[in-house]
Amino acid sequence: MSETTHDGTVAATAPVSPDEGLTASELAARYGLTVSGARPSLGAYVRQLWGRRHFIVAFSQAKLTAQYSQAKLGQLWQVATPLLNAAVYFFIFGLLLGANRGIPSDVYVPFLVTGVFVFTFTQSSVLAGVRAISGNLGLVRALHFPRASLPISFALQQLQQLLFSMIVLVVIMLAFGNLPGLSWLLVVPALTLQFVFNTGLALVFARMGSKTPDLAQLMPFVLRTWMYASGVMFSIPAMLRDKDVPGRLADVLQWNPAAVYMDLVRFALIDDYGTSYLPPHVWAFAVGWALLAGAAGFVYFWKSEERYGRG
Repeated sequence: MSETTHDGTVAATAPVSPDEGLTASELAARYGLTVSGARPSLGAYVRQLWGRRHFIVAFSQAKLTAQYSQAKLGQLWQVATPLLNAAVYFFIFGLLLGANRGIPSDVYVPFLVTGVFVFTFTQSSVLAGVRAISGNLGLVRALHFPRASLPISFALQQLQQLLFSMIVLVVIMLAFGNLPGLSWLLVVPALTLQFVFNTGLALVFARMGSKTPDLAQLMPFVLRTWMYASGVMFSIPAMLRDKDVPGRLADVLQWNPAAVYMDLVRFALIDDYGTSYLPPHVWAFAVGWALLAGAAGFVYFWKSEERYGRG
């Protein structure tokens, strides 16, 4: 373009840019630009996770192998730690405090060990979830992948650790006269539902822990309180019979998810742990807790996907 000046000369002018006057969002749309690390749709996010399934499994196995790599006993601590906890609880609660009332003496040890192993599964999943993002910021900032891979992988790691412990649990069951039967197959759906529940909790606390690192210091106290209220060391139905507990509080104690999953595994493995120890509709509550925690936890974590590792 050109124009004539007042002295008759011709001056060239720069052409008007086609982008002039456009906002930043309009410019991005014009040239097909997208926000780096933007949150994908929920369906696309699920597909991305499925595409990373091999990474999730490999990462969980690597973490499990490295967990006790510096200890002389190595992977034996996966079993020794909950067993030592169970021995301490048996001495304090079983012998000193008489928390085994309402449970036959030959049933209490399998009852206690099962409760410790199953609750430790949930406890460890939550604690690992709290640190899933904040403890792996280098990985989160260096690579692009769906961040839910981390808490899911940590929950899977705890499931693998529980399966190692189940070998010892089976030995204890046999030692106390609980022979294998069809009821033992119920352990599979019970632990599957608990895994879904634990994964949902891990996702929730992974998002919370990514912004509040101090949560990792608080959670052991919260989880210890939860353990004492969930019937790990005592029978909730027996306690409710001995004490005048308000109806709503009794329902909360019996239907809290930790107690539900422990009761189902105990019912499956222990011959003398019958339906009288189970709350009504226990399988419905087990499925409900798993679906609620799994779906809500996944959506809650996904909503903050683009903010992990920033700031």
